Amino acid sequence: MEKFSPVSEKDVTRAIVGGFAREFEEYVESDCIIIGAGPSGLMAGRNLARAGKKVLIVERNNYLGGGFWIGGYLMNKVTIRHPAERILDELGIPYQEVSKGLLVADGPHACSKLIASACDAGVKFANMTMFDDVVLREDGRVAGAVINWTPVSALPREITCVDPVAIEAKIVVDATGHDARVVKKLEERGQIKTKGFGAMWVERSEDLIIEHTGEVHPGLIVCGMAVSTVYGLPRMGPTFGAMLMSGEVAAGIILEKLG
Repeated sequence: MEKFSPVSEKDVTRAIVGGFAREFEEYVESDCIIIGAGPSGLMAGRNLARAGKKVLIVERNNYLGGGFWIGGYLMNKVTIRHPAERILDELGIPYQEVSKGLLVADGPHACSKLIASACDAGVKFANMTMFDDVVLREDGRVAGAVINWTPVSALPREITCVDPVAIEAKIVVDATGHDARVVKKLEERGQIKTKGFGAMWVERSEDLIIEHTGEVHPGLIVCGMAVSTVYGLPRMGPTFGAMLMSGEVAAGIILEKLG
């Protein structure tokens, strides 16, 4: 059997540190920063990167995909309503039709395919990285994000003075789900007012989320379940078609803005 190449521990460390540093330095300035690596953020990033845009997705967890992995009630099946199955077809995700217009797929398979497609398109990720604040310009436009390592938030209060860093972009996307973290930060600063998401109504919520996906403040696009929090729309539960399509719509809007 062929043996592995001889390397030292220092070579492994240098490869990791050097690779990370080069990539992070390059993406300190991007065309688009997406906060949240759930299905809407991944879909938006994938389509933007496929169009040749420089995209960085910031994710506070050590994994990508949000709730797309586990579906509903910790049962790893995800549902999709027509017409969103065309995205499953595009990504090569197998599914079954359980009733007219309602499809079910394996969450891990669907999520893995979407992540791989985003990576293949050229999207880069900063995971274990939490959104801390927005970068604002004189005209009030959102021009970037302030970020820090997620573990910093778990440190004892007396040693949590770990200053964050800032990254810049032409467009920032809030894809943080119901939390709507980026929009909420603007709300803290009196720049915008959110309504909070409503009670569950699957049939109505998905159409409304697609309808309201878009720019909520100069330089800030909102997609996925964050849309419901901004506009007071019904929540939709463990069906993911509108999340995927909202990311698709967001990417289209951003491409128009970026030219």
